[in-house]
Amino acid sequence: MGFEPTVDLHPHMFSRHAPSAARTRHRGKVYTPNSVRENEGDVGALAYAGAMARTTTSFRCSECGWSTTKWVGRCGECQQWDTVRETGAEPTGGRTTAKGVPETRRAVPITEVTTDDASHRATGINEFDRVLGGGIVPGAAVLLSGEPGVGKSTLLLDVAGRVASTGARVLYVSAEESASQVRLRAGRTNTLIDTLFIAAETDLSTVLGHIDQVQPALVIVDSVQTIASDTIDGLAGGVAQVKEVAATLVRVAKERNLPIIVVGHVTKDGTIAGPRLLEHLVDVVLHFEGDRQTSLRFVRALKNRFGPTDEVGCFEMVGTGITEVPDPSALFRSQSGSPVSGTCTTIAMEGRRALPVEIQALIVPSNAPQPRRVTNGVDSSRVAMLLAVLERRARIPFHASDVYVSTVGGIRITEPGADLAIALALASAAKDVALPAELVATGEISLSGDIRAVTAHQLRATEANRLGFTTVLDHSAKTLTEAVRRATT
Repeated sequence: MGFEPTVDLHPHMFSRHAPSAARTRHRGKVYTPNSVRENEGDVGALAYAGAMARTTTSFRCSECGWSTTKWVGRCGECQQWDTVRETGAEPTGGRTTAKGVPETRRAVPITEVTTDDASHRATGINEFDRVLGGGIVPGAAVLLSGEPGVGKSTLLLDVAGRVASTGARVLYVSAEESASQVRLRAGRTNTLIDTLFIAAETDLSTVLGHIDQVQPALVIVDSVQTIASDTIDGLAGGVAQVKEVAATLVRVAKERNLPIIVVGHVTKDGTIAGPRLLEHLVDVVLHFEGDRQTSLRFVRALKNRFGPTDEVGCFEMVGTGITEVPDPSALFRSQSGSPVSGTCTTIAMEGRRALPVEIQALIVPSNAPQPRRVTNGVDSSRVAMLLAVLERRARIPFHASDVYVSTVGGIRITEPGADLAIALALASAAKDVALPAELVATGEISLSGDIRAVTAHQLRATEANRLGFTTVLDHSAKTLTEAVRRATT
């Protein structure tokens, strides 16, 4: 008698609390995972191991990369419908064994590791270097994401031109535009430099060949979702393709100590398209944002292994490309000569930078059963809370009025330090009393009407003094009622 080729599956094999995975019967003897280890030379144990090493079909979500062993209509991770696809047979089982370590890659005490090759190198664009922590680190993999048309390619072409102007070779790989199209934009942005190399390519192997041929000091890839590897099935932009392209570029960056900047697309809700693994693979994740209705752009660091993540770089789109704005203090304030009711200035923190932002409010009587509450640049729920606190604590009625609150310049404020300025702007508009032009307000307001201190208070006060504000209303006023009285009388 030979083996019984059938593998008896345990009734709870796929259960989270399964007592065992499977069992194999040979000549009346039942083999389990424990008995296999005890009978390594037994023929029945070999049959069990062979049965357990067979391949199994897996399914993967095309949106987030979540995998499962059976098909489901809805992804268990991102909750999207009809995104789970079969990815083919994947071998299971087997053991990973240790192998010899080359002398050049042996583990060394951390005190013997030098940091000479890990220092920041400036790109020549101060606002971009500020966000990176001082510049690009050799061997770093940087991911830059942003909405379509926000100016990612223009910014990176300017970065490439600045680095190439120092004599270093830069390779700009465009998988979305032809070389002639990039050449037209380079002429407009004045980045026509002999050491800047352009390659229009969508094949990963060819991109690696360009890197071998040019031997650049910096590589820019636009974008990771449009480059594909011929060793992976599927179209460019798929989960498997994005993972392979990103992993290969990161490996090249580490092996050659070569900084690589990769452009990433975003989804409709603003998150980076592709698997979340993409953000884990790279060293730095930057987000380029801005309102299409304005020329102002911001670069924010979401992840930075070589510097802080609370820095913000300010840029402005102009006819010749993109320019940095080292002092954006005048961008978020109106230019009216005399004070008007419903306006108040606050000092907001964008990273480590203090920015003066003007809050504007407009109160209009309404006969509608549900008056309108319209906000732009501020959190609508925060404004609703401040309206309730003003009406209850300061006795200022808003229940029969339409309320409009907005910031100047298109900037968006999310920190609670702007609560006091929003409340004073609303009170000024309701009373139709203009606040003094030299007044600035910072503070967080609680539901009890108390004013709390904000972070970086000294930095805000220093910036207010530099800009000529002589009166600062903050937590020293104690309550919202007292702050309104001081500001409007």
